[in-house]
Amino acid sequence: MIRITIVEDESFMREELSLILRKAGYEVYEVQIFQKTYEEILKSHPDLVLLDVNLPVQSGFEICKKLKEKSQCPVMILTSRTQLKDEIHGLELGAEEYLTKPFHKERLLARIQNLLRRSKGFYGSFSHMEDGEGFYLDKNTYTLFVEGQSAVLPETEGKLLELLIRKKGELVTKQELFQGVWGTAEYVDENILQVNMTRLRKSLRGFGLEGRVQTIRGQGYCLERKNYEGEKQDSGRIILGK
Repeated sequence: MIRITIVEDESFMREELSLILRKAGYEVYEVQIFQKTYEEILKSHPDLVLLDVNLPVQSGFEICKKLKEKSQCPVMILTSRTQLKDEIHGLELGAEEYLTKPFHKERLLARIQNLLRRSKGFYGSFSHMEDGEGFYLDKNTYTLFVEGQSAVLPETEGKLLELLIRKKGELVTKQELFQGVWGTAEYVDENILQVNMTRLRKSLRGFGLEGRVQTIRGQGYCLERKNYEGEKQDSGRIILGK
């Protein structure tokens, strides 16, 4: 099912849009926390974004620009701003559609259908983004995104980080890492894993993410794992208690 993310701070308008879209057969995600609007949109993995301009904290124009820097996911701006210069500005930032309020629901749905038809092939264009809580990883290109900065990780580092993110803070065993990165748990020198983990830590440190990758001694690694009863943490390494 096609998912449409609504970014609208006026609750009545957001609820009306949600009702219209659900009745039309779309899956809907409503952004209701606007301190980190951009991150909320990415987490929703949309096929299309309906974006208001007058938002708290950060304007829809700024959010549109950031979205278009990372994806071809179509964006339709919905706003009460009727001046031509605002429409031109939104389109120049990459928005595919600009619709002013108030509008008829039939017009909205027709614009959405047309936009999705034109953008066929880009559905789920955020689905390749893994959320590492404080950073994102594009698992197609192994590009690391942290607060407006980005860098492409070497393939091995990218695969390791993807596996760690997927387990959401839980232990990823050495065998799982060998299999996921090198395709086999046999004939792989453990030193290779340690060297690449060291390199990954160094890459993360360059983005202020020092300490995110932790070692479970004798077992494997995890991403920012919480201390459990009977464990001690020392120099970025988790050491199991006796």
